[in-house]
Amino acid sequence: MLIARNAVVTLKYSVKDTDENMVDEGEAPLTYLHGGYGGIFDRIEEELQGKVVGDTLVVKLEPDDAFGEYDAELVAIEDRSLFPENIEVGMQFERGDEDGEEEGMLYTITDIADGKVVVDGNHSLAGVALIFSCSVTNVRPGTAEEISHGHVHGEHGHMH
Repeated sequence: MLIARNAVVTLKYSVKDTDENMVDEGEAPLTYLHGGYGGIFDRIEEELQGKVVGDTLVVKLEPDDAFGEYDAELVAIEDRSLFPENIEVGMQFERGDEDGEEEGMLYTITDIADGKVVVDGNHSLAGVALIFSCSVTNVRPGTAEEISHGHVHGEHGHMH
């Protein structure tokens, strides 16, 4: 079966940065619903279109194709008193918009010192070019339920 819209695709994959440092060993297979459902980066999905089981692929993802460019405006220094006592560097929290109407962004605490907390809304891989390598291990038609939900169900996929 060819990879096409509404196919469930399973990949064995790994991700490295351009210096060959391992970012994700892909210990578990990646399974997603093909066709613009957001289960994988668009650039990879485009390259996988028409492939079959056994095909391999290596794609260089520029930051705009992956986690975006690093945005210094997403870094803020906040007063320590705004946070619970038990915070630590590396902890993450969601911050909503001023009106509380939009879903918030995920921020990571990157430093705590002198009564201040540095928070960063950038993904840890923002600004990093990545090399995504994969082999197609399975392709099957998506079920009507998977297609209506926009994601895979069952083994290696999302379960309700």
